[in-house]
Amino acid sequence: MTIAPNLAKGESGDAIVRLRILNGYHINANPASFPYLIPTQLDLTPAAGIAVDSITYPTGLTKKFSFSPDQPLSVYEGETDLKVRITAAKTAQSGQHNLSAKLRVQACDDQVCYAPGTMDLTLPVTVK
Repeated sequence: MTIAPNLAKGESGDAIVRLRILNGYHINANPASFPYLIPTQLDLTPAAGIAVDSITYPTGLTKKFSFSPDQPLSVYEGETDLKVRITAAKTAQSGQHNLSAKLRVQACDDQVCYAPGTMDLTLPVTVK
């Protein structure tokens, strides 16, 4: 789910990409705990007149799992929000702009991590 900003021309604002992780699963935080783990990664393509300034990932939960009993991992569970800072140029056209996004995650349960996957998302931004 996304919560998109309504921006005036020349204004910046935050969009939220809310991740809902099924009970019993987790995904690796960004940054991931170890280089061999795939971190949660959001990549956005700017639209005409709309710039992506930054993406802020929340601090992960530190948890131990049966497949890594001695080394806790930083993960996301349940609901977690990624914050995207967006700026509308002074020359941006009024109306809705759709930013294409790709969300890459590696889901795991308490026993095993699965192959990473990528989901296509659309982040709508309205310019007043």
